[in-house]
Amino acid sequence: MTLLAGTCQAHGEAWPANLDASLTRAGIPRSATSLLVRDLDGSAALVSHRTGEAMNPASVMKLVTAYVALDQLGPSFTWKTRIAASGDIRTETLNGNLFIVGSGDPRLSRERLWLLLRDLRNRGIRHIDGDVITDRNLFRLPPHDPAAFDQRPLRPYNVGADTLTVDYGAIQLRVTPMTTGATVGTDPLPAGLLLNNRIRRNGNGNCTDPLTHLTATATDTIAGTLLTLDGSLPPSCSEVFDWNLAPLPPRQLFEGMFRTLWQELGGEISGRFRDGRTPPDARPLAESVSPSLPEVLRDMNKWSNNVIARHVLATLGASAEPDQDAPSAGARRVQRTLAASGVATDGLVVENGAGLSRTERITANTLGQVLVAAWHSPTMPELLSSLPIAGRDGTARRRVANSPAAGYAHVKTGTLDGVRSMAGYVLARNGHRYAVVLMINHPNAGAARDAQDALLEWVAGL
Repeated sequence: MTLLAGTCQAHGEAWPANLDASLTRAGIPRSATSLLVRDLDGSAALVSHRTGEAMNPASVMKLVTAYVALDQLGPSFTWKTRIAASGDIRTETLNGNLFIVGSGDPRLSRERLWLLLRDLRNRGIRHIDGDVITDRNLFRLPPHDPAAFDQRPLRPYNVGADTLTVDYGAIQLRVTPMTTGATVGTDPLPAGLLLNNRIRRNGNGNCTDPLTHLTATATDTIAGTLLTLDGSLPPSCSEVFDWNLAPLPPRQLFEGMFRTLWQELGGEISGRFRDGRTPPDARPLAESVSPSLPEVLRDMNKWSNNVIARHVLATLGASAEPDQDAPSAGARRVQRTLAASGVATDGLVVENGAGLSRTERITANTLGQVLVAAWHSPTMPELLSSLPIAGRDGTARRRVANSPAAGYAHVKTGTLDGVRSMAGYVLARNGHRYAVVLMINHPNAGAARDAQDALLEWVAGL
């Protein structure tokens, strides 16, 4: 379906007074904003301001990635992780290599990996008398530096895409405060990862967020990667809490999880782990299938998961242009898909599809047209259900929580230093549903939360 791609004209007289007041209090001028409010049943914009200016959208870019993925891959799309083997199986021994074929599944968890290995054990294999070869050839990926974005390489949101990864490339530590410090553990502990717990107690501070009192560093040693946990928890920290970190590259984390789980299942490996290709005559042994695309997109959008978005964009690229740089090919596919839907792509820059970027750009006009195109597409229910509901769930669960607007808006928000953005749908009191876009690029953008809520309340009250 092709849509009209005309740019809406500005209607300054319709600028919401409560939004204007909120921006003034935050010290944010109108010139740093881009705003669009458009009735989904009409062609004219109710409010339109600087809609042709390319802005940094932060995580709102995930909305575009989700729309294109549903349009191009389809709502029944799944990722498959396969295990195959060369050689025969005798007396519980595989006399050959084991091949693990990745498809870029962003939702492969330790639980699903355990089930996959359990299936392998049920095929009569206990000892692998060969190498474990990880086939990562579906994605062609550029080098990824997890410290490049904000110098925080252990933060899970900085994990890059990988054809074969597990648990979003991160581990979850369970921290239990004790009298003199804290106990820390993770289950299972990946092989090759060592924990050095140096967390102490002190007599100062509050425990609003215990992680603000802690630090983590990862160091490569002969024995493996040493993860050192340091800091002092105040006495007010008494509850058990989780700490998510990404101390290992995806390759090492997958190998570590595989080795630990395989050993727990009574398995043994004689050879080593290495990357390679699966030969055509390798015998299929087991397979794990991901949840369908709409369920994966719910996790991506509801909780703004950057790793999923990276994988979705790479999947779009690899399936359209095999053997090309997958993220770049994915960005080209986004451009082509939007253009084919009649959506203007002037100023659009897609880097990773997640919005965790200083270079990604989009106009409010483009976002508005994506929202309209999605609303009239056959996958509208899947996209709508993936978005956080203001005042109810996901990253928008605390937005307009005590307002009549709560529950009436499905919106994706985005946050970076100097960036606050929001785009989605609002059901108004008059029975109409509106596409809403607000992007702010300004040093004071961090103070714009009230402005976003003010806009949602204004539209909901129409």
